[in-house]
Amino acid sequence: MAIIRVALDVPIDSLFDYIAPDATPPDVGSFVRVPFGKKFMIGIIMTISDDAHVPHDKLKQAEDILRNIPPIPPTLIELFEFCSRYYHYPIGMVIMNGVPTRLRSIKPLPQRSITPFLFRLTETGHAIALSSIPGRNKTKHHLLAHLKEVGNITSKEAKQLSPRAPKLLQEFLVQGWIEKILMEPEFTLNAPPILQLTTEQITAINAIQAEIGLFNTWLLHGITGSGKTEVYLQVTSMLLKQKRQILILVPEINLTPQLEAIFRSRFPATRLISLHSKLNPTERINGWLQAQRGEASIVLGTRLTIFTPLPRLGLIIVDEEHDHSFKQQDGLRYSARDVAIFRAKQANIPILLGSATPSLESYYNAITGRYRWIHLRTRAVKNATLPVIRYVNTRSVQLKEGLSEPLLVALEKTLTQKQQSMVFINRRGYAPVLLCKSCTWLATCSRCSSRLVVHLTQKNLRCHYCGHTEQLPQACPQCGDQDLMPFGHGTQRIEAALAKFFPHARILRVDRDNTRRKEAWQFILSAIHEQQVDILVGTQLLAKGHDFPNLSLVGVLNADTSLYSIDFRAEERLFAQLIQVAGRAGRAETAGEVLIQTEFPDHPLYNALKHHNYDAYAQILLKEREITHFPPYTYQALLNAEAPQIATALNFLTMAIALIEPTEQIEIFDPVPAQMARLKGLERAHLLVQSCSRKKLQLFLSDWYIKLSKIPHRKVRWTLDVDPLEF
Repeated sequence: MAIIRVALDVPIDSLFDYIAPDATPPDVGSFVRVPFGKKFMIGIIMTISDDAHVPHDKLKQAEDILRNIPPIPPTLIELFEFCSRYYHYPIGMVIMNGVPTRLRSIKPLPQRSITPFLFRLTETGHAIALSSIPGRNKTKHHLLAHLKEVGNITSKEAKQLSPRAPKLLQEFLVQGWIEKILMEPEFTLNAPPILQLTTEQITAINAIQAEIGLFNTWLLHGITGSGKTEVYLQVTSMLLKQKRQILILVPEINLTPQLEAIFRSRFPATRLISLHSKLNPTERINGWLQAQRGEASIVLGTRLTIFTPLPRLGLIIVDEEHDHSFKQQDGLRYSARDVAIFRAKQANIPILLGSATPSLESYYNAITGRYRWIHLRTRAVKNATLPVIRYVNTRSVQLKEGLSEPLLVALEKTLTQKQQSMVFINRRGYAPVLLCKSCTWLATCSRCSSRLVVHLTQKNLRCHYCGHTEQLPQACPQCGDQDLMPFGHGTQRIEAALAKFFPHARILRVDRDNTRRKEAWQFILSAIHEQQVDILVGTQLLAKGHDFPNLSLVGVLNADTSLYSIDFRAEERLFAQLIQVAGRAGRAETAGEVLIQTEFPDHPLYNALKHHNYDAYAQILLKEREITHFPPYTYQALLNAEAPQIATALNFLTMAIALIEPTEQIEIFDPVPAQMARLKGLERAHLLVQSCSRKKLQLFLSDWYIKLSKIPHRKVRWTLDVDPLEF
């Protein structure tokens, strides 16, 4: 009697045994429907054996092994198991996090969405004369004529001939005129365009292509506009000729349309699929299955795409590798970039990490020789240069609606020259604070330790952390004064101010509030490229990877907010963000200029930024990290606890410390409330664990995780965050 061990989407780090009389070794990795408690669940068969971990009389029988769904391949199972071990998360939840939602449903999946077939004419079919088909059977005549001419047909093509044609195909099958075969992927390459590559691009492409069949982590460190995308395209072209698949990861959904358009334009006859959270469940599963069957040669998507099955994987590209969006902040807290490196090593293929501002961890790995380092120091477009960066000292200049006179003059000049400008402020909404001047009351969120943001367009207050919304009050709820004042600036307020200063300018605001619709980014990008916009107002959505050839001026507001943060990564993040946003200007032959409003123009960060000197500032930050024993010189894990009361969370963390014996190799910090102490109605606290050895930290965490799982925690929700980015 076969016993299958099944991974289920439950918060228990264990496999579950079931009887499956018809299970055979090829079923490992298959989806299976099993009873669990009073319901049925979908799980994955991890192993098959004769022995069970529970008495046989207590075993339940699996209801159905879903053999119509292709099983998860062994290499992907191995990747899931690595994530479960490294991030200390239940294996069933790891796997179900990585597969499309339709595959997790107990409802049967339609066969037609699983396997695309081709109907091919047989020798018997070729021998049938068209004249033998009666004249009244026009559809039958047309269908056979099409098959004789082309040789094959899909169900979709048959339906286009006639609604009756698919039924006739079944008749032809019975008669032996056609045979049903699995569709094979097509590999047709378009001739590459004739481009004048820079010397640095040629060097980079040759270096990567020379070692294309080996695992290497390549850090492509290129300034903004240096042509990193062209390097991706050239290496991709070589892999496509070898009939390999390419996986491209991007940090944001909003970067997907532009990069997708570039790859589709270069490889129009190659099947490319895009996977991200804005797809509906049917679109996602169809793309996932096309990748698994090897039909899609290029797969592009956000972080979850790293778990896509790819039988012919030959290259992984991680664009904007420094971006914190690659790190999942709830559930399975994995880093898609780090998992991608493991996957590349597992498959013995190269991985390409691209960025103008590499993360300090990647930069450190490059300078110490762990990663292969490639530089692109010049812009790819002829005569294009890096923009001139100037600072406006806001201590000595009066601001009008958050805008300085030098910035307003520069915007006016750019409008006169019929060029585009961008005003960058990384804060959406109208104002971040609603204040009563009489009693100093502030509008705060009832569920989070945060202030409510004024959204004047919608006439409401909104929490950007939990989504809580309430109407703008007519008067102060504390003292009754009706003179409530929005304090500070957001994108909506800057948009309104610019409309007042430049009434004839075409102004477009770009933030999460107006890019929620599925096709919103397509329309925005089209409007910008077709020069239907004069001034862009936006958040970090505009800072990443976009190419706006006619953009010559960038103004940056409120940049100082991250200079003196308790987060040790805040300056690194700010420097990367400012380099990226400054890089949007002057990417073509149009000269670029960047104006940054700041109270600290002499700060070392701004000095390095002015000279576009990432290396100099990275060395300063690395020296600070070495002195303070922060990553990349140590490895960290964060034990988070959430509870209705802060005392409950802190007590749990104190109990967690008592479970372990301190050692010299492991440093454990005291439990403290989180930076945002209350989120979505729960109080939050954490404790930090770090070590100079990743291996010793992992051994410690493995033992600690088992002990933590045994603590009674009915009122506490806890998670381990390995390599945390947020505290």
